[in-house]
Amino acid sequence: MATSSFRSVPDMFLHRVRSTPDSEAFLYPKNGGWESLSWGAVAVEVREISLGLVALGIEHEDRCAILSGTRVEWILADIGILCAGAATSTIYPTNTPDECAFIIADSESRVVFAEDQEQVDKLLEERSNIPSVDKVVVIDGTASADGWVITLEALQELGREAHRTDGQAFEARARAVQSDHLATLIYTSGTTGRPKGVELTQDCWVFEGEAMEAMGTMAATDRQLLFLPMAHVFAKVLEVAIIKMGIPTAIDGSIDNLVENMGTVRPTFMAAVPRVFEKVYNK
Repeated sequence: MATSSFRSVPDMFLHRVRSTPDSEAFLYPKNGGWESLSWGAVAVEVREISLGLVALGIEHEDRCAILSGTRVEWILADIGILCAGAATSTIYPTNTPDECAFIIADSESRVVFAEDQEQVDKLLEERSNIPSVDKVVVIDGTASADGWVITLEALQELGREAHRTDGQAFEARARAVQSDHLATLIYTSGTTGRPKGVELTQDCWVFEGEAMEAMGTMAATDRQLLFLPMAHVFAKVLEVAIIKMGIPTAIDGSIDNLVENMGTVRPTFMAAVPRVFEKVYNK
């Protein structure tokens, strides 16, 4: 395969937004239906998250963890982290408080995105064991009185203020990310002992996105249904494929709603492990 024209995932993301700003990027469940986000709208959300993290003092290759089920905010947070020049540490939402604390401490994550109060409670229980954490950003929930937990909206407001001050700050930060910068720490599952953090650099993900496109099995004319756990490398590969090819993707991590979602979204493709396809077939 030819040498990549992209230095990083942020570089690839900026190209996608510039190329197809009005095309549909993501669909996500809301109020009993499905809401749609264009690539232009995604860019605004990502910019606010990214500049919000920078306002919190996040530096290049600092780690930010995501403790959440599969939802559109997971991907927005991940791209925002990468565009800030930082790296994402992934945590399964089913992990125990102790397991969460181990990954956060081992990765020295400075910010943790938590899905809801249930996940925040895990972090509060282990707060003394995760001294590296400056802020917890809750997606669905409320801020804490001491300011350790802030809302996603509050983080994005920091980003909006930064953008009003300097309209070029976001792109400059994203363009500064280099191919050998750390992008992700994927923590292994199913191995003996404590999980190990696998270091993946920006060029690893760029290669995956371009390799998926070169295979020719999917394109921007497709529609994907994504429900796999984003803490796993398989779903992350699909994420960069979405960015590289501009594939419209419906996101809902609920297994209970999977068959219903297939009927509503009518995807042209979806990825899963064999047992999921067996369950769908039997139903």
